[in-house]
Amino acid sequence: MTLRIAMAQLDMLVGDITKNTQSVIDAAHNARDEEQADVVVFPELTLTGYPPEDLLLRSSLDLRIESALAKILAEVHDIYVIVGYPRRIDGELFNCAGVIYQGELLLEYAKQKLPNFLVFDDKRYFREGEEAGIVDIRGVRVGLSICEDIWHPQPIAQAKAAGAELILNLNASPYHTEKMGEREALLHQRATEVSLPIVYVNYMGAQDELVYEGGSFAVNAKGLKVRQAPWFEAGLYCVDIIVDQSQPNKVEPVAGAISPALGLEASVYQAMVLGLRDYITKNRFKGIVLGLSGGIDSALSLAVAVDAIGADRVQAVMMPYTYTSSISLHDAEEEANLLGVKYSVLPIEPMVSAFTEVLAPEFDGYGKDTTEENLQARTRGVALMAISNKKGLMVLTTGNKSEMAVGYATLYGDMVGGYSVLKDVFKTLVFKLCRYRNTLGYVIPERVITRPPSAELAPDQKDEDSLPSYDILDEILRLYIEEDQSAGAILATGQFDRDTVYRVLRLVDVNEYKRRQAPTGVRITARGFGRDRRYPITNGWHIGE
Repeated sequence: MTLRIAMAQLDMLVGDITKNTQSVIDAAHNARDEEQADVVVFPELTLTGYPPEDLLLRSSLDLRIESALAKILAEVHDIYVIVGYPRRIDGELFNCAGVIYQGELLLEYAKQKLPNFLVFDDKRYFREGEEAGIVDIRGVRVGLSICEDIWHPQPIAQAKAAGAELILNLNASPYHTEKMGEREALLHQRATEVSLPIVYVNYMGAQDELVYEGGSFAVNAKGLKVRQAPWFEAGLYCVDIIVDQSQPNKVEPVAGAISPALGLEASVYQAMVLGLRDYITKNRFKGIVLGLSGGIDSALSLAVAVDAIGADRVQAVMMPYTYTSSISLHDAEEEANLLGVKYSVLPIEPMVSAFTEVLAPEFDGYGKDTTEENLQARTRGVALMAISNKKGLMVLTTGNKSEMAVGYATLYGDMVGGYSVLKDVFKTLVFKLCRYRNTLGYVIPERVITRPPSAELAPDQKDEDSLPSYDILDEILRLYIEEDQSAGAILATGQFDRDTVYRVLRLVDVNEYKRRQAPTGVRITARGFGRDRRYPITNGWHIGE
């Protein structure tokens, strides 16, 4: 006998339980009728979308979930549906996976391991489950687990002890650059510990800063991958399980299609595109407007915007000032033409002059400093927000992680906007991503990639006049932000001088107030700014060993 399991990696809208429920019903019907599947498995908390955050505290949640389950029970037959949702039991809220078949809720399993680190806040909302969840599906004893459960040996060993012959794991596991390999290594370890095959079904889509890349897969009892669904593609992907009652290990997944692994640049770029597309679509923006400077960050952001929602919904605005070079004007126009977007040139000198004139009495007796530079950036921010308000377009900011880390950005200026695709992308990776994007089609002029980065807020200004080289800066930032290493530990690597390390770390610390006011953006590392990293703005912590 063959048991066909459809892995449903779908893109849900957080909070829209009615729409998500209909998506489950439609996918179940497709799995049954088009894929001839016996079972369809959906990710963790599918009915609410993930992560629902404090929507879980809403008083009407219970009624909405009960209504959703009743609808699935009534409308889906002749296929086993395994779906994730929150459920209140005896006054406590649990993160559940339910098994539905022929109008009955056969089993409800409650997640046992609740992550409470980085982007996860499960213990804020849920109580831990305690019991294994085993259900008989056409003669196969199937054990359920939910996301974090698979990262610990106990829940899977408990399922094996309860008689499980196959493990189904429902996930909402967010993307970061190392996560794909980590999951595969994990399932190899877990499967070999219990000598059971595991089917891992992951969420697909984006929610604010989090991206879920799908990539559902199955391993056999030896931990070898036998089926791999695509990354960053919603859909139903089937894995066949051979059931032979005459064999000791009677349940064996059949080798099927294995989607190729993605390289670093390809996976990051797709995460950026998906994150932006879902943010624009789910928040119902008409399109995007961004400031195009002729520099590398705005060039990459423009390419992502076009790939996410199409050139017809993107407007690029060049806002030159006295210090804007002719090269920048030429390159910005070329970028816009290569990508086919609407392009405007709005000189800001009259506006800056007007601000300067009005402020002259307040500035009397003070020499010129960064105030005048910031005024240029803030004027551009005003112009972009005016276009945004008038046309219903979202402003896409273009600052990268290196700049945001050390505060090399103007509050209420180039930080103005609704979303950022580079927020978690170090400058050194920006260069690589531009070259990667050009392999898909030439859209970023070579000179934009190779000439020294500059904010062009002062004559002959270069980023490295104010900052260490990006190779040095990004490695210090990685050690401090993503690995939480102290100044002493960073210096112990022998790569950097003391003054540079202390200066960079101080810049990171004192600019927390800026980052709190920055727009959300795609998370691509294991430790991005936002949900991952929560440091007090006001504090007396001293940089040290």
